[in-house]
This record gives sequence, structure tokens and C-alpha cells, in this order.
Amino acid sequence: MKLMPLCVSLIAVLALAGCDRIDPNSPLGKRKAIYQQMLDTKEDLGGMLRGRLTFDPEGFVSGAAKLDELSRQPWQYYPEVKEEQSEARDDVWQQQERFNQLARELEANTAALVAATAQGQVTAGSVGSAFQRVEDTCEACHKKFRNY
Repeated sequence: MKLMPLCVSLIAVLALAGCDRIDPNSPLGKRKAIYQQMLDTKEDLGGMLRGRLTFDPEGFVSGAAKLDELSRQPWQYYPEVKEEQSEARDDVWQQQERFNQLARELEANTAALVAATAQGQVTAGSVGSAFQRVEDTCEACHKKFRNY
């Protein structure tokens, strides 16, 4: 008999856990997926530069190109009004000019990273400063616009 209340409780918990899910086809879901891909790619590149991963010049070049491509995608999925589940601060919508400026800076810095990979032999030293500018731009935007 004690099994029945346990089963009912478990079903209720599982049902409620599903209520907080983000629709992957929503603008927020699409943005979050792109940002996750950007983070994963940036982590791999940073890992190569910081010695957590073996530095692979070809892998770094392809990762930089992927990061550059991704850096141009999330902005189209910001609706005119903030979604309830968004982790972005209201400032994204209230200070759109600054938000868009930082988005363009990220795009410029990822393009500069790709350019750095095209200037001869790719080493941690030859791409490190360009990668740091990408990271600095990410951090500046997060500090200004993301709720942690």
C-alpha cells in the first residue's frame, strides 16, 4: 500500500519538472542552443590555449571558423519583448543600441580570430591575443546583460 503514494508523488514531481522546459523551437530555445554551441567551441579553443587539451592547429582553425559562424546567429532570435524564462536582463531590450554594439564587437573579434588563423603557422602564441579579445567581449556582454 505504501507504494501507491510513492508512485503518485513521483509522477507529480516528473510532471512538474517538465513544466519548466524551454521549447527548443522558440526564440529562447534557439538562442540558448546557439549559445551552448558557442560555449562548447570556446571552451575547446581555450582548453587548447591553456594546456587543458592538446593544441591541434587544424582543430583550432576549424573551431575558430565555427565560433565565427555561430557568433552571427543568436541575435535574430531576440524578440521585441522579453520572454518569461529568459535569463537576459531587461537591459537587453531597454539598451538595445549597446547590446547590438557588443554583438557587432563579438562578430568583429571572431572574424579577427579567423584572420589570425590564416596568417601562417597556427600556434598558441599566434592566436592567443585574438582569442582573448573574443573572451573579453563575451565577458563584457554577460556582465552587462545576463542574469547569473
